Amino acid sequence: MECDAQEIVRNPEVREESRRIRRLQMLVRLSFAAIAEGRLTYEEASALVAATRKSALDLFPGKDSAFEVLYQPRFRQLLAWKYRLQ
Repeated sequence: MECDAQEIVRNPEVREESRRIRRLQMLVRLSFAAIAEGRLTYEEASALVAATRKSALDLFPGKDSAFEVLYQPRFRQLLAWKYRLQ
């Protein structure tokens, strides 16, 4: 079992996917922070969400639905809270 885990960690494809996942997580966290703590207009914040989505799709082509399920609702909720949308 331990050998399998070591092989997975050494696998370049797995390492590359892990790197892309970490990059996406960091990008989403930074976008959330910029919207929540920043002085962005609603339009600027919406553009940041769109740019984050584009970057996510650049990192993971063809995974549109994953972004829509995992991140879009959280961004929608943040925008509604920040800009008092109904």
